[in-house]
Amino acid sequence: MARVSQEHLDARRRQILDGAARCFARNGFHATSMQDVLAEVGLSAGAVYRYFRGKEELIAAIATEAFSAIRGAFEEASRTTPPPTPDVLLGAVLRLFLEERVEGADRQAFARLIIQVWTETLRNERLAGTLAEGYDGMRVAWTRLVTAYRESGLLRADVPSDHVARTLIATAQGFIAQQALFGDVAVEVLEDGLRGLMSMSLPEGGPADSTIMKSQSRS
Repeated sequence: MARVSQEHLDARRRQILDGAARCFARNGFHATSMQDVLAEVGLSAGAVYRYFRGKEELIAAIATEAFSAIRGAFEEASRTTPPPTPDVLLGAVLRLFLEERVEGADRQAFARLIIQVWTETLRNERLAGTLAEGYDGMRVAWTRLVTAYRESGLLRADVPSDHVARTLIATAQGFIAQQALFGDVAVEVLEDGLRGLMSMSLPEGGPADSTIMKSQSRS
């Protein structure tokens, strides 16, 4: 019997993951059965269970792959001199993540799948661990990128890199949530918004936060 090539095995695994992602995005994680996945990918139960034992393994694999792809994009950006600015980088990553990630799944449906993954972590410890590991990896990658911004003279030095990294991650998460809830949120909106915020300059005399605090104390 001829041995199955690794290329064939990888392609079959990709077929299963993409089909499962389309099902979860379309119908929701809990409303999707393994029979739905089998019908979507056009494979027998034996062929699918050779790779994944059930829905939880499928959703964990989808989440792990997504984090790995995003972290890789950030790490590559941190090695570029000068590194791409946040508007350019986040725009490119979100296009890859939402528009090109799964063939046949529209942008809003896949954003809803991401929200489902976040929600599922509240009851699934294994998936929560996967999410926490992926988030930690993104924080490390973004922190390196922020350090590269600082070393290139693009960023002020008085704010901790991790604080900037977490804020940028939150920006991406918020955009995904908007896409899932409302749809029709073009990536260009995020790029333009970040570009506008990046163009702000402090008034003469320094930060305005002290003025805000004084105003609040009088009210």
